[in-house]
Amino acid sequence: MAERNPYVISFGRIPNQYISRTMLIDNIIDSLESDVIEEQAYKLTGVKGTGKTVTLTEIEKIIRQNKNWIVVGVKSNGNIIEDIIANLYSSVPFLTSFIDTNLNLTKFGIGISLSQKSPVASLDYALKAILTEIDRRKMRVLITIDEARKTAHMVDFIQEFQILIREELPIFLIAAGLYEDVESIENAEGLTFFLRATKYEMTPLNHTFIRNDYERTLNVSKEVAEQMACITKGYAFAYQALGKYMWDLKAKEVTEEVLALLDEALAEKVYKKIWSELAPKDKWFLQFIVQKDKMMASELLEMTNKKHNEWSEPRKRLSEKGIIDTKVRGEIAVCLPRLKEFVENEMTY
Repeated sequence: MAERNPYVISFGRIPNQYISRTMLIDNIIDSLESDVIEEQAYKLTGVKGTGKTVTLTEIEKIIRQNKNWIVVGVKSNGNIIEDIIANLYSSVPFLTSFIDTNLNLTKFGIGISLSQKSPVASLDYALKAILTEIDRRKMRVLITIDEARKTAHMVDFIQEFQILIREELPIFLIAAGLYEDVESIENAEGLTFFLRATKYEMTPLNHTFIRNDYERTLNVSKEVAEQMACITKGYAFAYQALGKYMWDLKAKEVTEEVLALLDEALAEKVYKKIWSELAPKDKWFLQFIVQKDKMMASELLEMTNKKHNEWSEPRKRLSEKGIIDTKVRGEIAVCLPRLKEFVENEMTY
């Protein structure tokens, strides 16, 4: 039987071969498990394909190993509070018994009423009672939300979350989402707490780790591994895709066929979606920006014969979407690998 390819390009699944964001994960785990609670909400953000879901999944796996923690994953477009309570009821035996005995949630389709209590009118009240019981048992609850975006239920939950942490109840949150989606939640009225929560950006993977992994896993030369690491620009999806196609083709050099497959995967899985959401002016500027990995803003304005005020809004939008890096004053750096090839192809149609 042929050995299974260790690299995968399916979103959300932890690949057999991947580079863990150890420092980021350790920081969050250490903070979550600290006896002194200083932070109860965290945000993971980045463009699609940077490893947000894999990182979130790894944190969940580690926390689940601690018997004093309960982990609940929910969707931002569902009724979050109701989903949390239903999950706790169905998956935590002592809470099943507690809810059946103390809370009549039959109005919401949760549990059975073993008591003579009237139906609970508010899920907020029910969640507070459940967390109080969890606190009594010296346990904690971690809520995880992947692909977080601004919805009415998301806003309601975060507002309730603020109340729960003010009452020192043991509930914690990690929300992962695209730059613009996380920002839309941060800017929602009345959610200053979420704006202040610690945010981790999915920065590029370590270049040396990528090179060493390729050299070891694919048995290619150090020079080829170095070339491959440079091609990926540390972008997690590109690291997986390039490794996958080198493995599939049993290639020991980066061939045109490998690059064609990589370009196709980047386009279909990531770039077409990003491109469709760009304003026409952003696309226009981007065709010039991708000509170099880095350029000065003054060079771009000279190339395009535009003024600073015409560039400022596209610059802001492209930067917020993680397509370019403008942290160095006056400099523009392209963050995504082989974006030039994609943009040039799109601009020909």
